[in-house]
Amino acid sequence: MNPDAPLDHAIPCHIGSQIDPERRRGRGAVSNASGRFERFSRTEEFDDRGEDEPPPFRTEVIMERAKSIITRNDSPDISFDRSINPYRGCEHGCSYCFARPSHTFLGLSAGLDFETKLYAKTGAAALLERELSAPGYQPRVIALGANTDPYQPVEKEHRITRSVLEVLARTNHPVGIVTKSALVTRDIDLLAPMAERGLVKVALSVTTLDRTLSRAMEPRAAAPGRRLATIRALSEAGIPVSVLVAPVIPAINDHEIERILESAREAGASEAGYVLLRLPHEVRDIFAEWLVTHAPDKARHVLSLVRSTRGGKDYDPKFFKRQSGDGPFAWMIGRRFSLAAERLGFAKRRLKLDTTLFRPPSTAGEQLNLFDVSEVAA
Repeated sequence: MNPDAPLDHAIPCHIGSQIDPERRRGRGAVSNASGRFERFSRTEEFDDRGEDEPPPFRTEVIMERAKSIITRNDSPDISFDRSINPYRGCEHGCSYCFARPSHTFLGLSAGLDFETKLYAKTGAAALLERELSAPGYQPRVIALGANTDPYQPVEKEHRITRSVLEVLARTNHPVGIVTKSALVTRDIDLLAPMAERGLVKVALSVTTLDRTLSRAMEPRAAAPGRRLATIRALSEAGIPVSVLVAPVIPAINDHEIERILESAREAGASEAGYVLLRLPHEVRDIFAEWLVTHAPDKARHVLSLVRSTRGGKDYDPKFFKRQSGDGPFAWMIGRRFSLAAERLGFAKRRLKLDTTLFRPPSTAGEQLNLFDVSEVAA
């Protein structure tokens, strides 16, 4: 892309109408455009002719009776083949979130709907017990929060993540958790004993150390200082912690890579990883709108650099390329990260969790096996 091109040559042309800032206060997206599966495109218009002004966007939680809880994948470039997402949508409101397009499968917008119309999977713990009890089930690490954050604010009330962890702890099933939230420390009473048995590790995503940038880009996630304090609290409890510099956004937070790694290492993180910004489907327009709103002087340059790492496109979904990109700028990001991680002593090999301790949950009325009887007798 020509860096001297006019701004609208760099910015995607299919951008939704912005919602009044007062209505979307505390939210990440600035519009609520229809998803790609909708037959008709919808935009919100308000003509002030005496009508009541439309209300602010409020968080709405819809109870969903899911039919299954463990999601499987066969992607060769990620380290897990199964995951659990207790919630659909995410109140954190991260403007760059790669999971936003998943809301369009529900007939909703990847914009403000994604962070205000949430689905809570009630009965998740019972579903998990049933699936872990299936004949022939083979345990492998379950990723908790692979799509949306399992500790987003609504978890305080609904405690679905907590109920899932209780099942995993009781059955000695290994789990890896990814979050931006300090709420994970609430469950140290479960996580610490699991860590002693080699059953859990937690990854904290730290996008920036700049509180102002964080508030604009991921408005309802924990502030950077709280995330570092969370790393420290988990580490001091004996729970293995990783830091994810994710996403790395060219010309926005890439200059912070080394500082984030240094701060996380000092707080007790033992492993580290990074992900280059991904802009699949609707995320492209949502993030471009965020740039125009919050960093208009950088918008063209940022998107130009992003495209330089994706073969001239907004996004390249190829396995082994989608996480780290390609080209000179992407190579430089990877090299800076690896040099800093090596200098700071981050582990080069990922901690392997134990799958040999797993015991399927007992079903109601099931006769205790000999192992269980001996434990009761003791």
